[in-house]
Amino acid sequence: MITTTADHDAVLRPTSRDDVVRCVLQARANGRPLYPISTGMNWGYGARAPVRAGSTLLDLSAMNRILNADRISPAHPVAVIEPGVTQSQLHAHLRRHCPGLVFNVTGSAAATSIVGNALDRGVGYAGPRREDVFGLEFVAGTGQVLQTGFRRLGEDSPIAHCHPYGLGPMLDGLLFQGNCGVVTSACFKLAPRPERQLALAMAPHRGSDLAGFIDRLVELRRERVMTAVTHIGNQARSQASLLAGITRYLQLRCGLADAALADEAAHALTLAAPHPWTGLGALAGSPRLVKAALAEVRARLRGVASVRWFDEHRLARAQRLADGLRAWRPARTRAAALAALRPLHGLTAGTPSDAAVDNLLWRFGDGALQAHRFDESDCGLLYVNPALPTDGRFVVDVLAGMEAIGHAHGQQLQMTLNIETELSLVAVVNLLYARTDVRAASLARRCAEALHAYIRSRGLEVYRARTDMMAAVVKPDSDYWRTLRQLKAVFDPDNIIAPGRYSID
Repeated sequence: MITTTADHDAVLRPTSRDDVVRCVLQARANGRPLYPISTGMNWGYGARAPVRAGSTLLDLSAMNRILNADRISPAHPVAVIEPGVTQSQLHAHLRRHCPGLVFNVTGSAAATSIVGNALDRGVGYAGPRREDVFGLEFVAGTGQVLQTGFRRLGEDSPIAHCHPYGLGPMLDGLLFQGNCGVVTSACFKLAPRPERQLALAMAPHRGSDLAGFIDRLVELRRERVMTAVTHIGNQARSQASLLAGITRYLQLRCGLADAALADEAAHALTLAAPHPWTGLGALAGSPRLVKAALAEVRARLRGVASVRWFDEHRLARAQRLADGLRAWRPARTRAAALAALRPLHGLTAGTPSDAAVDNLLWRFGDGALQAHRFDESDCGLLYVNPALPTDGRFVVDVLAGMEAIGHAHGQQLQMTLNIETELSLVAVVNLLYARTDVRAASLARRCAEALHAYIRSRGLEVYRARTDMMAAVVKPDSDYWRTLRQLKAVFDPDNIIAPGRYSID
């Protein structure tokens, strides 16, 4: 269970909850802190890197069981999963055994952990992952095993896996972006596969329409016309999301190479993502409900943005037609764009994909690498992601300030706004650099620090923090963080579990 990494830090790889208990008790006895990771693919936020040197990595990836696999059904749409269960694993299980159910997927790689992402408050295509998870089982820093909600009544209780709140205070919140214990399993909500599902591509007519575009999409979310997360990406993000798929199609299907490949890929990108900002949303439900919702979206956005809809059947048919005519350049360009778009559309329908990570790898010449090996690539990735109010004019002003800082540091920011809830937005902003370029890496980090300082100057904060941001995020003289440290001491009196991440030592 104990192995050694290249930098000689210990790594513990438990395979069960009881193993985790033993690891915690051992760490408490020898005073060496534990840094839990699920699959270690939290790229852009620190991945496997602990906040403090000298920590022992607690790698939970071998804990990958779906504990109630034989009980999942449309009448019981909950999966009880360990932290090593990945998006692809759960998706494959549902497709094989319960195809009428889907779940809230994220745009990260298919091999990423569901529980790990939820505990760091990741956002999926259907909504915040935090809202999908309840009934947590965790090992406290004392070695004690606790369950939240009604799981404390035992796994055989009829309400253990269906009632998310329990009786009395909810301990769950201390475990999200917290380190009061090591989560060893959780209840994860599933959803019926919609009878009808459309994806919407929406683009403001003019740059001056962006604020109003945001405001109208927020209204549609609040009124439950659009219930899934709507993503609004700048052109850099939209084109980056399509680059690998377009290039692969032109290279592998059409035999293009070198200058001809680069020229046609650039042309296809321009045609596929021509707008400064593009929104991607989804409508789901019965055919009549979806038809009515589409009409309402079009009516609300009339005069502000264009609206196009597509589904898998429409995309597949269009791609077949364009592919059949690929000897003709316009058709070839269209087929390439459609080939790149289909995996991204699959995310809105609950199908995990490596497309987003593949695009990053492709850009840095590592397109042959599989997505789960991202850390072996030359692609450096930093996220600076502020939470924002639902005020379009304010949001546009903040984004303009961030873009100016990026430009001053020689960085082209890839930016996406996610309408996460009825009351808030989050911006996903990433900086890319070549890891082997020392100067580029240093410049990117200075830019990230400047962006964070700017965000805080506007009275905002990031909704997810990188490990290297902890000193800036956690303020020891703050009553808020000091109180959290006192709460943590109840569950982890020796400060064994991940000291420094979202807590005060």
